[in-house]
Amino acid sequence: MDFTLSEEQLMIQQAARDFAQQELLPGVIERDEAQKFPTDQVKMMGELGFMGMMVDPKYGGSGLDTLSYVLVMEELSKVDASASVIVSVNNSLVCWGLETFGTEEQKQKYLTRLATGEIIGAFCLSEPEAGSDATSQKTTAIDKGDHYLLNGTKNWITNGNSADVYLVIAQTDVKKAHKGINALIVEKGMQGFEIGPKENKLGIRGSDTHSLNFNDVKVPKENRIAEDGFGFKFAMKTLAGGRIGIAAQALGIAAGAYEMARKYSKERKAFGTEISNHQAIAFKLADMHTQIEAARFLVYKAACDKDNHENYDLSGAMAKLYASQVAMETTVEAVQIHGGNGFVKDYHVERLMRDAKITQIYEGTSEIQKIVISRSVLSS
Repeated sequence: MDFTLSEEQLMIQQAARDFAQQELLPGVIERDEAQKFPTDQVKMMGELGFMGMMVDPKYGGSGLDTLSYVLVMEELSKVDASASVIVSVNNSLVCWGLETFGTEEQKQKYLTRLATGEIIGAFCLSEPEAGSDATSQKTTAIDKGDHYLLNGTKNWITNGNSADVYLVIAQTDVKKAHKGINALIVEKGMQGFEIGPKENKLGIRGSDTHSLNFNDVKVPKENRIAEDGFGFKFAMKTLAGGRIGIAAQALGIAAGAYEMARKYSKERKAFGTEISNHQAIAFKLADMHTQIEAARFLVYKAACDKDNHENYDLSGAMAKLYASQVAMETTVEAVQIHGGNGFVKDYHVERLMRDAKITQIYEGTSEIQKIVISRSVLSS
């Protein structure tokens, strides 16, 4: 498989790299400490076309391929994973789901503004008692004829307070189990829709994560995505693509930490020479580089599978599983290479280490990825 990037892809990659260095890097430590949402930077990413990268231009998107999206995610994540997860959710979970399964009216009303970054979206699946087990939805959407009556709680919702449009997965018919689940479009400001407290997180602290409460929220029937009972399939198909975005985020976190560690090792001296000249450090860098390259090929392969309209459930799960593992291992070693300096915020690597952990958890834990992978390899 040829992973040679086209001129257009190289230009997109460079644009994302420049943006990350010029607009995300300044203030990233302060945003992390203050848990400040990068409002200005998100607006600029919308202007650059990063918020609807794979959306058809007729709906305001950039009309690019998945590999270009992965390149952008990687570059943004090298510097600020809080910003990149905002891009990931809007692209992979919200825009893709609406464009693929939404009605033309839904696309005109919501997708056109989401793709340009005028507004951003949130994907609402997890609940206090339904995390990895997405079939155990307690949030209900009772059919009332011309509308659904939505009740329940969602938690760990990225863009929880900053979004204007929420794709909510809810149970309509308990007797039908996962076949009785629907996906509904909910707007901020609907009566009975309340945003809960902001989570005080270990990492990606610039991204706002909230619980959401729905108390007799009237959701018009026309806001249901696809046919009745399609909600669970909608969530699973959407998450399959979302894993590629998070795999790219993990890859970027690892690559960013590696680049910082490599640079530091060539500047820091110990025992009369740069620490990169000591085999203990040089071998760490060799392992980091090798693992990152392996992760990159897995992520690119998953992106190409999606672009080639091939099944990407397996390749996406493998990419996320491995890239998130590499992100954790690489960031820990980057802190080690920095020594005491790695333990303080000024050198960035401690933040990348904290950010890396979530890539093993959200949009399907590593354990869930292993279930997906094992089922695939054992069924063939």
